[in-house]
Amino acid sequence: MADLSLLQEDAQEEVEASLDFVSQDEMLTPLGRLDKYAASENIFNRQMVARSLLDTLKEVSDDERDCIAVLERISRLADDSEPTVRAELMEQVPHIAMFCQENRPSIPYAFSKYLLPIVVRYLADQNNQVRKTSQAALLVLLEQELIERYDVETKVCPVLIELTAPDSNDDVKTEAVAIMCKMASMVGKDITERLILPRFCEMCCDCRMFHVRKVCAANFGDICSVVGQQATEEMLLPRFFQLCSDNVWGVRKACAECFMAVSCATSQEVRRTKLSTLFINLISDPSRWVRQAAFQSLGPFISTFANPSSSGQYFKEEESKTTEDHRAAEENSEKMRNTANLITEDACSRTVDISSDVDISDCMLKRENTAEDQNLVSSKSQNETDFSTETFLSCTLSSDSCRELAEENEQNSSHCTTMVQESGLSSHETSLSEQELYNSFHFWRTPLPEIDIDLELQQASDIIFTPDIQEGTQEATVPASPNITMATRKELEEMIENLEPHIDDPDVKAQVEVLSAALRASSLDPQEETSGIGKGMYSQNDLDVKDQLNSKLIQDDTVPLISDTVENMGSALPYIHNDSDLSTNSSFSPEEERKSKVQDVVPQALLDQYLSMTDPSRAQTVDTEIAKHCAYSLPGVALTLGRQNWHCLKDTYETLASDMQWKVRRTLAFSIHELAVILGDQLTAGDLVPVFNGFLKDLDEVRIGVLKHLHDFLKLLHPDKRREYLYQLQEFLVTDNSRNWRFRAELAEQLILLLDLYSARDVYDYLRPIAVNLCADKVSSVRWISYKLVSEMVKKLYMASTPTFMVDLMNELVEKFCRCQKWSGRQTFVFICQTVIEDDCLPMDQFALHLLPHLLHLASDRVPNVRVLLAKTLRQTLLEKEYFLNSANSHQEAVEQTIMALQMDDDNDVKYFASIHPASTKIADDAMSTASSTY
Repeated sequence: MADLSLLQEDAQEEVEASLDFVSQDEMLTPLGRLDKYAASENIFNRQMVARSLLDTLKEVSDDERDCIAVLERISRLADDSEPTVRAELMEQVPHIAMFCQENRPSIPYAFSKYLLPIVVRYLADQNNQVRKTSQAALLVLLEQELIERYDVETKVCPVLIELTAPDSNDDVKTEAVAIMCKMASMVGKDITERLILPRFCEMCCDCRMFHVRKVCAANFGDICSVVGQQATEEMLLPRFFQLCSDNVWGVRKACAECFMAVSCATSQEVRRTKLSTLFINLISDPSRWVRQAAFQSLGPFISTFANPSSSGQYFKEEESKTTEDHRAAEENSEKMRNTANLITEDACSRTVDISSDVDISDCMLKRENTAEDQNLVSSKSQNETDFSTETFLSCTLSSDSCRELAEENEQNSSHCTTMVQESGLSSHETSLSEQELYNSFHFWRTPLPEIDIDLELQQASDIIFTPDIQEGTQEATVPASPNITMATRKELEEMIENLEPHIDDPDVKAQVEVLSAALRASSLDPQEETSGIGKGMYSQNDLDVKDQLNSKLIQDDTVPLISDTVENMGSALPYIHNDSDLSTNSSFSPEEERKSKVQDVVPQALLDQYLSMTDPSRAQTVDTEIAKHCAYSLPGVALTLGRQNWHCLKDTYETLASDMQWKVRRTLAFSIHELAVILGDQLTAGDLVPVFNGFLKDLDEVRIGVLKHLHDFLKLLHPDKRREYLYQLQEFLVTDNSRNWRFRAELAEQLILLLDLYSARDVYDYLRPIAVNLCADKVSSVRWISYKLVSEMVKKLYMASTPTFMVDLMNELVEKFCRCQKWSGRQTFVFICQTVIEDDCLPMDQFALHLLPHLLHLASDRVPNVRVLLAKTLRQTLLEKEYFLNSANSHQEAVEQTIMALQMDDDNDVKYFASIHPASTKIADDAMSTASSTY
């Protein structure tokens, strides 16, 4: 007992001590409590002080001197040695700053004098958590515009520039660069150009830390969008070229991800001549992650070339009739574009596969020079074109070699430049006679086999090839020796050996095949000469026919024989080895197929790379979801090219529409309506409707994309074509999973929109059965939308010229729902009537004539839920209408009698809703009270 009494006494003393402690705190002023706990040795007490600063400031807000005293104590608390206290304090700074801004306008210097120095100082704190908190606080303050412009220039920017100095801490420097980039859009163009841009350009060239360069690359697009076109092209683009050729793949990947934003800040000329070539380098980057990011950004980058005047969006619809003069003008312009594309593609093909590890500035200078020289091809002979083709071969081969060996030897950049110059000099020294003997057709393709031409073929050739034609036809002979020296052959062999360890990569494999073909061609001619002496010469007719065939093929070759990309080189190899089929088969040749992909809106090399995204090898070497990225950006690419260039994308679209991955088809299904707007009604009917029909029979994951925009697509079709889909709407009721109720809900939403596209007869015959079916769905959310569908259907049929449709629909609703054996069906009838009344779908006299008698009959229903809903509908909806308020009629008397009967109902809920007029609980509230119980 003694021990128990002692314990009680100790407990009582502790309670009294705590009470004294509490009473002492209550006796202290807010500033006194703040000083007491701020000086405590307990860390948690100091954290509590930091957390309660805003409350303390609110308590003393009436006294200006006390507010200043609190701010001064905040400055002292900022010197706390415990990082958690400093971090807690920094989390409260934005809230305190807002309070000072809103409630203490008489102290405009409060934030600038007391709080901002703490935020800026914590940016260089040794503790990572404190730095992160201060960075977040600074961005919030800038976003809320709580920092004056003068303070940004004199207090914030100088500190950030100091933190990014070369001798600064690595982590602090990286974080400071990130803050500078993020705040650029908040401080505006002027401050960014004067204070941030110079240091940002320096950080892009930080040779010691790739983390800094990576941050710069990731935010490059944001900086470009802030400073504008002039500063971007003059100061930022050179840095961007360097970052795109960085030795670290993460930096190059960041450049690929922000490429679209950089492109938007440049002129069309820079975008076409410089950025497109730079982007091709990223697409052919040795790192798979860089190629993956580049292909994901390819579609958005192409969209930056969009021009409304060429995309066809200025016209509401395509004209169905075109004058003959307009057609002739289009044909002439098409021929001119084909000729220009021949030159442009050849110039672009020179710059396809230069590695990003090579010095970009040097390579760009040579590319521009070769492109400018190539523009003179139209006024020169075919021999000069062949000469430039050979120059491209040497440039491409040497640059490929540089790319493969860049990581082992950094001197290969100069080797690349030397090879380009040597190949150019050797080509200039070639005599004119050798150039006349040179023929690109034979250089890139194996020779045609010797064929014994019979007499009939000779006679046919005499008829076809008249002397006039023969006189105007260029002679094509087998070259005696290609313009490739023994030294070049040795280099070809070395390059093939260097590439063989990477033969698993399809890109590398294609390069090896091209190099091998060039090597075989360089050593093939001496053998041909020997065999020619042994066998004798062709007959004159044989040579004539063969020359004519070769000459015709060369003249019809209106696109470069060399593909614009390495990937397309690989795909062209089978055609090279099947030359005899080309000369004897009149079907659609690969060259003609490629000609159909030519356009002049975007650089052809970019479009070719985009079209290659459907290649199955891309999924293995780049990204398994590359086809999905292609499908996602296809509407943007189509808008950029315009409907006149849809033929370039048609095959790709059909390939994507039949892709094995349902995610790819789903992406197309969600955007097919947008593509239809871009292409117009004629192309939509011919090319998109078959794809649309295929999506209708696809998986539910694909069908939902079509269903969500069903109205948007069907409204673009011709009325006759649109009526064909009435028969297929019923199929949307059948899903792979019966629990997929959202599918049926979306169908009801679309049917409401489709009512405007079809006649009253079509609505009654085809849409009415679906609507009635959806009203009896097991899920209440589907039924709610269906009630709206039925009410809108009633409205449309009432406005039709034939009133029998509306009467027949009402009779069906009465028969199917009002007289239903299940109480949920009878409740559905009340809901439909309530919706019709609320939406004014029928004049009240028509409603009273056709639906009201059956509605009032449900007052004697044996299920209370039906009677409760009926009481709500009569009290809150029907009696609100003027027809039942002001005019005395027999229907009004019947309604009042029914309400009186419901007021005497045995169920209390029925009495309640029939007796008084509760707060407005319309149809949406009924979903929670009544309809939810019918799930």
